Amino acid sequence: MTNYLLAGGGTAGHVNPLLALADLIRATEPDATITVLGTREGLEARLVPERGFELVTIERLPFPRRPNAAALKFPARFARAVRQARALIRERNIDVVVGVGGYAAAPAYRAGAKEGTPVVIHEANAKPGLANKLGARSTRYVGVTFPGTPIRHARVTGMPLRPEITGLDRAGLAASAREHFGLNPAKRTLLVTGGSLGARAINRGISGSARELTSAGLQVLHIWGGLTEIEDPGVDGYRVLEYCDRMDLALAACDLAVSRAGSTTVSELAGLGVPAVFVPYSHGNGEQRFNAASVVEAGGALLVEDDELTPAWVRNTLIPLVTDDAKLAQMAERARGAGSLDGTERLLALVHEAVRG
Repeated sequence: MTNYLLAGGGTAGHVNPLLALADLIRATEPDATITVLGTREGLEARLVPERGFELVTIERLPFPRRPNAAALKFPARFARAVRQARALIRERNIDVVVGVGGYAAAPAYRAGAKEGTPVVIHEANAKPGLANKLGARSTRYVGVTFPGTPIRHARVTGMPLRPEITGLDRAGLAASAREHFGLNPAKRTLLVTGGSLGARAINRGISGSARELTSAGLQVLHIWGGLTEIEDPGVDGYRVLEYCDRMDLALAACDLAVSRAGSTTVSELAGLGVPAVFVPYSHGNGEQRFNAASVVEAGGALLVEDDELTPAWVRNTLIPLVTDDAKLAQMAERARGAGSLDGTERLLALVHEAVRG
């Protein structure tokens, strides 16, 4: 029996890979114990218990970026979090610490190293986060989603993905998936999404051409997201959802996707062979551009900037692309070649290697 400590969280990009790994462990090792270390503020506080796993929380500790009062207090607070994680490792007889980044990961990495417990790191983004970069200095078991990720000891394992994605029969479900969203089961479909929070540039850029898209014989499934203030264009064949709790069916329904380039989104689209137009988030550390790079270079996707999403671009680039059977088939094949659906299994194999080592 193996005792696992899975650490990290904060955003869906951290929590979902962690839960995918936890689900596979539970399915294949029924006698294993799984403890998740996170924070009360992150998404893990809700998602981990909902999935039936135990969550132990520690203080949320952002790394200080500038000298201030919080920076002065950080060393003592971090040391306290490490002590808590070390105590948890001893109390639960933890055999391996697996971290996915986020606020709870760094104390877990340090605690595992001090306790002599194997540490495995998974980096979801092509541009690694600080916690994982620091943690990778003390372990040689580092899995990454994308080739060329600049982090020590990197091995490409791919992204851990949900079973409903890895087992998705897109061709077999296409018609019924379109019907699920109130769309014509036989009509070519464009999926537009900016992720769970939406993307104002994508929403405005595509919805402004709603009538032109549908006049070209297309139908559109447009998932707004929660933080954008844009109205339904009210065009027949242009289906608007604020949120979508069945993204597996949305991916089965579409022939082409226009989306942000979060690491999970890129991995799901490429692994499933969905041709895509990626519109990277332009703020932050620019990680989304790097996430999409390998699929774009392989010819499975296009990369477009926010300010390029104009009616002229929709008319001259998007509509000709989504109505070109040969081009879509070529992009689908090249996307599959750049992606994978076995990231969860490959990461768990790395974890088992660390335990044996």
